[in-house]
Amino acid sequence: MSIGEMLAATVPMARTLNLEFLEAGPEKAVVALPDQNEFHNHVGGPHAGAMFTLGESASGAIVLAAFGDQLSRAVPLAVGAEIAYRKLAMGVVTATATLGRPAAEVVAQLDAGERPEFPVAIEIRRADGAVTGEMTVTWTLRPNS
Repeated sequence: MSIGEMLAATVPMARTLNLEFLEAGPEKAVVALPDQNEFHNHVGGPHAGAMFTLGESASGAIVLAAFGDQLSRAVPLAVGAEIAYRKLAMGVVTATATLGRPAAEVVAQLDAGERPEFPVAIEIRRADGAVTGEMTVTWTLRPNS
């Protein structure tokens, strides 16, 4: 099962919004939100809450890709998020997530018995390439012990 399939199967909100997991690797994750009338706002574009969920889902995809091999000893949890809406989003929007710290540094902290935190940066773009939103989700790997 791919990371996108796993997230769609285990995160009901991802299924509700019909998110499309286009790429999910340890260097980059890309998730698209189709243009759906039932999730539009008052100006006909995707609702801010839908765009937040899109960005958070992209961040979750990269976290699973980068740290999936750590799941036997730690649970990834989002601990905070910030979003800025930059331009009017219309039509299909796509979120691209990247890790803000090298995965090896995060795992080294976990190896040292610490609970690492790390940012994931997300850009949300419409089809013409314009950045409509920027987001940062801070994640932790909470040790299972």
